[in-house]
Amino acid sequence: MQIDTFEERLEKSKMILNQLMNPSITLEESLHLYENGIKEIELAQKMIEEAKVKINLIEHNNKVDK
Repeated sequence: MQIDTFEERLEKSKMILNQLMNPSITLEESLHLYENGIKEIELAQKMIEEAKVKINLIEHNNKVDK
């Protein structure tokens, strides 16, 4: 199972947004796209939060080492 990068998740979200802007898609398709878009955004947000934790740990360790 391949894990997408943050940038790939953002790109997927942009593609989904472009698809949602198409006036010819059905309501069902719109709902499906919306659901997938929210999942991608939530996963990207989780990656940001994990990066923040890592940064805080690095900063904390640098302060302790000094």
